[in-house]
Amino acid sequence: MTDVEYKLEAVPATRIAADDIDKTFRSSTIDLISGALGGKVLGFSDEWFAEAANLVTPTAPIRQPGKMVYTGAWYDGWETRRHNTAPFDWVVIRLGVASGTVEGVEIDTAFFNGNHAPAISVEGCFSQNDDEVLSWKGERGGWETILGIQECGPSQRFGWKLENPTKKQYTHVRLNMYPDGGIARFRLFGHAVPVFPDDTEAIFDLAAAQNGGVAVSCSDQHFGTKDNLILPGRGKDMGDGWETARSRTKGHIDWTIIRLGAPGYIQNLIVDTAHFRGNFPQQVKLQAIEWKGEGEPGPDAEGWTEVVEPIKCGPDQEHPAESLVKDKPFTHVKLIIVPDGGVKRLRVFAKRAV
Repeated sequence: MTDVEYKLEAVPATRIAADDIDKTFRSSTIDLISGALGGKVLGFSDEWFAEAANLVTPTAPIRQPGKMVYTGAWYDGWETRRHNTAPFDWVVIRLGVASGTVEGVEIDTAFFNGNHAPAISVEGCFSQNDDEVLSWKGERGGWETILGIQECGPSQRFGWKLENPTKKQYTHVRLNMYPDGGIARFRLFGHAVPVFPDDTEAIFDLAAAQNGGVAVSCSDQHFGTKDNLILPGRGKDMGDGWETARSRTKGHIDWTIIRLGAPGYIQNLIVDTAHFRGNFPQQVKLQAIEWKGEGEPGPDAEGWTEVVEPIKCGPDQEHPAESLVKDKPFTHVKLIIVPDGGVKRLRVFAKRAV
């Protein structure tokens, strides 16, 4: 790709093997552009064969062999026309958080084979004006390089970890595809930079991904990922919650640990079993910790404190609970489900410990 006239900064980045992408990013960052978080495609150069909006779909791409539509074979991704005369096709996406810093990128070309993107790059900007950002189209505008040109291939996941995570915050990103072709999914891994209320007595959800919360670990996520617990809204079905496998041993529990967006004084919590009607937990417990050690606390770390009375669960409903400990700051919460099952969302309403 050395002959491309549109030059980008050579940002140092390490290629991550497909099997290592999730464990590299999913326990410490969030997907800043996920459609489930509110990431939105604002514009694109072309989407003749498949819609650009598919790029931010949170679930893995699927294939439907033999399915044909007006433009040709159906693909679960973004695909542009052949013979692009510009250096690249592009799509502009507004982050699902107020702004964020970036640690890594994933491009998934699943099921695109012979029509896949040969190469990509990613640029970012900070702007409160969507129209101005879109006016730059495929030109330089106010874009800055996040990831320089990287080669892709057919039907696989490609990941890159930035050697130096961005210190600058971004509100929008532009994915460039050289020169045309198809991409199934685009993930931008990083950290939300929330806008906290000036009022230190304000109570808000410190577990929410938009406020910097990150689901850092769990015992099991067989049917639904732990990351769904901290998404906005109540979702659309069982597929966008956290659900574990059926347990077969006496005394079994499952758990997930969430790092709050900032240390806080927990006032109340909500455990939501929306859409889980025959597979909700029998009971949930909630613990919290003020962690000052290295890395993240494990489930058996010293210092976990019960912050609510055990909650008997029911199907498809919110379970509110008052905090038992409102005067001690906490950095993490642990949701324990007994013995297993599904939970849609966890809300941790707290005052920031300033």
